Amino acid sequence: MTSRGFTGNMARRSATHPWITLIAWIVLLGAGIFFASGLGDVLTTDANFTNDPESVRGEKLIEERLRADEPLSELMIVRSDSYTVDDPEFRAFVDNLLAQVTAENEIVGSAVSFYQTGAEEMVATDRSAMMIPVALVGDFDEATEEIGSYLDVVEANDGQQGFQVVTGGDISINEVFNHTAEQDLLTGEIIGIPSAILILVLVFGALLAAGVPLVMAIISIVISLGITALVGLAFDLSIFVMNMIFMIGLAVGIDYSLFIVGRYREELAKGREKIEAITRTGETASKAVLFSGATVVVALFGMLLVPSTIFQSLGAGAIIVATVSVIATLTLLPALLSLMGGWINKGRLPFVGRMQSAVDEGGFWSRVARVVMRRPVISVVLVVAFLAGMSSVYFTINLGQSGVSTLPQESTVYRAFTMLESEFNGGSLQSPVDIVVDAGNVNTPEIQASIDNLIATLAADPMFGPAVVETNEAGNLALVSVPTTGDNQSTEALAAVERIQNTYAPAAFSGTNAEVLVTGPTAFTVDFNQMVSFYTPLVFLFVLGMSFILLLLAFRSLVVPAKAIVMNLLSVGASYGLLVAVFQHGIGNELLGFTQVEMIETWVPLMMFTILFGLSMDYHVFLLSRIRERYDVTRDNAESVAYGVRSTAKIITGAALIMVAVFSGFAMGELVMFQQMGFGLATAVILDATIIRSVLVPASMKLLGDWNWYFPSWLSWLPHISVEGTPDEHEEASHGHVPELATAD
Repeated sequence: MTSRGFTGNMARRSATHPWITLIAWIVLLGAGIFFASGLGDVLTTDANFTNDPESVRGEKLIEERLRADEPLSELMIVRSDSYTVDDPEFRAFVDNLLAQVTAENEIVGSAVSFYQTGAEEMVATDRSAMMIPVALVGDFDEATEEIGSYLDVVEANDGQQGFQVVTGGDISINEVFNHTAEQDLLTGEIIGIPSAILILVLVFGALLAAGVPLVMAIISIVISLGITALVGLAFDLSIFVMNMIFMIGLAVGIDYSLFIVGRYREELAKGREKIEAITRTGETASKAVLFSGATVVVALFGMLLVPSTIFQSLGAGAIIVATVSVIATLTLLPALLSLMGGWINKGRLPFVGRMQSAVDEGGFWSRVARVVMRRPVISVVLVVAFLAGMSSVYFTINLGQSGVSTLPQESTVYRAFTMLESEFNGGSLQSPVDIVVDAGNVNTPEIQASIDNLIATLAADPMFGPAVVETNEAGNLALVSVPTTGDNQSTEALAAVERIQNTYAPAAFSGTNAEVLVTGPTAFTVDFNQMVSFYTPLVFLFVLGMSFILLLLAFRSLVVPAKAIVMNLLSVGASYGLLVAVFQHGIGNELLGFTQVEMIETWVPLMMFTILFGLSMDYHVFLLSRIRERYDVTRDNAESVAYGVRSTAKIITGAALIMVAVFSGFAMGELVMFQQMGFGLATAVILDATIIRSVLVPASMKLLGDWNWYFPSWLSWLPHISVEGTPDEHEEASHGHVPELATAD
């Protein structure tokens, strides 16, 4: 009797004690629901560094020596197409608006209009609009919690009596980002879940079988949210971690269960009884799930290397939900299959058709594989050239962060931003660039002359508005605050800050003992871009190296992991190119309903790489495990490749379609960052599950023949982590005795 292995034994124990397993998971689900209810209290809207770049050091100096809290404010704009600020109707509306704003909002400290100050810079050039500065009280977190009542007043008055009322500022911008992210999450669920159900029904042709993977995914997501809430008590986690958990949880939670249910039904079709079918599935598909999940988690650990709370938060969320999904697939799913028994095939839909046998000689993907294996050289050259060509577009990428200009155009802050740009000569919705001058005495003639020179240089640069200088009481710190024109996250704004860092400040303070640090939101983005550029090669090396080692141990081959890495790099690179072409260059963006922007989000390419490298390994592992499983029996490389493609075609195609549906659902949201992320992930999965799987894998394996399994004898000391499971006795009997694989010298 052959050894069942860890996953086979786990599946058998869960199947023979299903109620104990099920009760344990119900307890975990209840705990997940309980802790997840408090998740919102531990998540933050901030995206901070965990190291100490220039912008962070500058901010700390401001907090320590000048002011503990940055003064918070909003800029409200009132506009009319019928009246000017000189008309009594305009004044009456503004007076009533200010009375509501100050009376009904504890967060509002003061709000003053042109009628009180007489400052003409508060009035639009055509006098049809007025800026109203609104001072807020409390710190950032308090203002974020209380901003809703202020925004309600703005919304209630917008459109009344023919007046437009909008507002913008750091707090309202943050609020709109968060609200839009929540709506995008809902959009992703509304699109992704029904699409996944439809695909599962088409794949299995039975309602009960189709429902099991979805239930597994939902259970994994809820428990993961509870775990994340506990982690958030000790570490700063971004609010966007919820989007990541839902997106990855739906994708891998459904896919892993899909592979298991598909293999289980295949074993039942071979005539195995229930427990033996579950055990055999545990020996094979569950082992591949465990290995694939480990590869996904290892790849996602690459994100934890980057010293940023946004990377570490999203990485932690993805790792948690991937881990829970694997554990649930290995334990809970066998118990559910045991309880369902033959009912797994109930609810058949005659119009969908009956499940095909895994050894069926037909099928579209099988025919494609056989065609490309007849012309392997041409197939490899054409596919590599095509993917490399798409990848080349990536080298035109501009990286940055989403600013106000990327928010939904109907949002109050976007409208305020456009009004401010088009109708006023000055004013800004966003925090300025802060230039911190740290010296023993900033009041010396030498330092004052340097500050004056810097201000004169800034005044000559059209990207900057008028500068304001503050000095602390101790006289050892000066702060030069200067607004940027337009969106402070635009390409031009980022370049302007780099001019301050690299040219203006060094020239102005040359020969002095002052340390000059540039901080503020725009400087944070500059530092973030530089940090990502520095850590990207390190993350790539970590993910590629660990993936190579895992595949080497699993398949006992030097060629298989090397090819898998090259193929994954090709699919990721091609998806990068498509991402840049659509979002940055505007090729087909309107057709797809996406927003063209100046830049790709700085975190998206690296995040895509770690996620895609893990997820794309799913298809390679499941496909290669079936190929190797057959090869161990037949020793026929070409036939084993055709069998592997044929036997996994329906399940892998369904799994890929589910991932595409889930990712596309999140791409349908309004935030450009999630549009980019969802589109990039969806296109990469499409490429990986079609061109890579059906053309490049079979063609390259045919081309290399038995060299695919080359493993030098000097590496024979390495442990063997089998993924393909023990040979099926039915197949072994039909093909005769199979000798042990020999290692190459």
